[in-house]
Amino acid sequence: MSRSRGRWARLLAFVHDALWIAPAILIAYAARFNLEWRVPEMSYDLRYLVPVALVSHSISFWVFGLYRGVWRFASVPDLVRILKSVVVGAAFAVFGALAFNRLEGVPRTVLVLYPLFLALGLSVPRLLYRWFKDHRLGLSGGEQPRALIVGAGTAGELLVRDLLRGKQYLPVGLLDDDGYKQGSEIHNVRVMGRIRNLPKIADKTQADLVLLAMPGAPHMVRQAVIAFCDQAQLPCKTLPSVDDLHDAADLGARLRSVEIEDLLGRDQVVLDEGMLQSFLQGKRVLVTGAGGSIGSELCRQILRFSPATLVALDNGEFNLYQIDREIMSGVSKPQQWLPQLGDVRDTEYLEKLFLNYQPQVVFHAAAYKHVPLLETNEAQAVANNVLGTWNVLQAALRHSSERFVLVSTDKAVSPGNVMGATKRVAELICQTAQESAVKTEVITTRFGNVLGSAGSVVPLFRQQIAAGGPVTVTDAEMTRFFMTIPEAASLVLQAGAQGEGGQIYVLQMGAAVKIIDLARQMIRLAGFVPEEEIAIEFTGLRPGEKMHESLFYPDETPVGTAHGKILRAAGTRYDRVAIEDCLTALRAGLGNQAVAESVAILRQALADLVPSLPVTREQPEIEDASAAGVVVRLSAVSGGVAEN
Repeated sequence: MSRSRGRWARLLAFVHDALWIAPAILIAYAARFNLEWRVPEMSYDLRYLVPVALVSHSISFWVFGLYRGVWRFASVPDLVRILKSVVVGAAFAVFGALAFNRLEGVPRTVLVLYPLFLALGLSVPRLLYRWFKDHRLGLSGGEQPRALIVGAGTAGELLVRDLLRGKQYLPVGLLDDDGYKQGSEIHNVRVMGRIRNLPKIADKTQADLVLLAMPGAPHMVRQAVIAFCDQAQLPCKTLPSVDDLHDAADLGARLRSVEIEDLLGRDQVVLDEGMLQSFLQGKRVLVTGAGGSIGSELCRQILRFSPATLVALDNGEFNLYQIDREIMSGVSKPQQWLPQLGDVRDTEYLEKLFLNYQPQVVFHAAAYKHVPLLETNEAQAVANNVLGTWNVLQAALRHSSERFVLVSTDKAVSPGNVMGATKRVAELICQTAQESAVKTEVITTRFGNVLGSAGSVVPLFRQQIAAGGPVTVTDAEMTRFFMTIPEAASLVLQAGAQGEGGQIYVLQMGAAVKIIDLARQMIRLAGFVPEEEIAIEFTGLRPGEKMHESLFYPDETPVGTAHGKILRAAGTRYDRVAIEDCLTALRAGLGNQAVAESVAILRQALADLVPSLPVTREQPEIEDASAAGVVVRLSAVSGGVAEN
């Protein structure tokens, strides 16, 4: 049925165009004689030109594809095709008519004017039809939500055009901070003011919602737009990010609600693509914990740089299955991707794995990380986070891997819980190993919480809001650092590529963020009023939790590196003998099932390990090299997230 309608539509369009050929020639002839219709002379002079033009133009219309386009979406490319077909058709018409009578009696002005009239006859109806569909039918659709669009750039223009074609939203105005665009129109939709005028203009236009059409906008701009939407009490939708916006097709259908990641993330990380290409291209790479939040993102990004093989190791069958299914649906060379189900605590398995695949680059992301849970599962935390790290590292050293990169956490700084303590020991293990390493560069990366990772507060808050609340917050003063998963993985790769062995690299996390402000902003984004429609409850600190986290020890000095978002923690102190004794004692304790003894050893090995409770309310001494002691409040401008 649809094919039949399409054929009839093309046939009608062809008939319309063909019917314009003779009138265009007649109008041109009349125009030559000041619109005096000299019918007998006209009939005689044009007796050859009109039929030849009908044939030549009809053929040129099909050859140039005038009927591949749809009148509903007529645009500049369609006009270009019309002009080409008219010029070529006119040229053949003139040559054809000359073959009969050398165009005797036909004024030369007619040969210039009639292609112009014909081009107008073909173009104007198409444009009028599109205008009618875009505006008259759109305005008559009273049920369309009225949309105020922020951003009058390329994305804004494409979005307006797409919305005018459909019936999803009716664009009633544009906002942009570019002074040159003020008062201009895009497809008859006016740029009505700057972004700060959003509440006033939304009221003036009776807008039902705001559409953010600035996929590459800095996060501070996004935060400001959301703040103005809160003032106007309007919901906000946004186009995907630049990374996700692969093409400009069907933008209206790709609008989505603004998520907390849109506000708490930061501007796109600029990587040294050349360095990463030389670091990973053609290499054999191993990622442990490949089914986790960071591990899976590392796999996605590593594959962009064409490794020879990527061995993805995880002990969780379902997590590994998920990333395997995702990767296999898009990987061009299946032999690159090698998912392996195994455990970093199994030394025999690791030895076989390294013998079989000989990884040149190892990213160790496997770890247990849930703070309260590990407080009552100390033995598993030690076995996985400490001894598992040792096992993978020793295998990398024995098999002469070029680089070993540990993924650590800010909880390893002055740890107040078992999880942080195990990660601190893992950091120290890597530093001491560099002393005896011959061919392997052992690098540690340290950063805070990542948005949306398994067990983090953002998914929990979303579930609680969807259930109608309450949203549970540990403490009104609790702060955390934040980073998006792609940003964290990108910087881990960059640090692994440029880092020196034996060093700890800290990823720039910005300022610490109040979790209470995060909860309130997420409630607002969901369309509710915090503490009125969705309640917030304070639960108190859970076992092992700290009020605030730090990225550096007091005796560590943040030093800049070649990448602006990566710092080196200079001055880290450790005692190799003490760490080796600690490892020996931990193995013995776990072997004897002496869990309490193992934890005591762990605490003793770290002289700076503080009791889990009580936890002080002091702010961290160093939060960021560029923003020490700063806490971002989402109630003013959005900030970040961490494990709650």
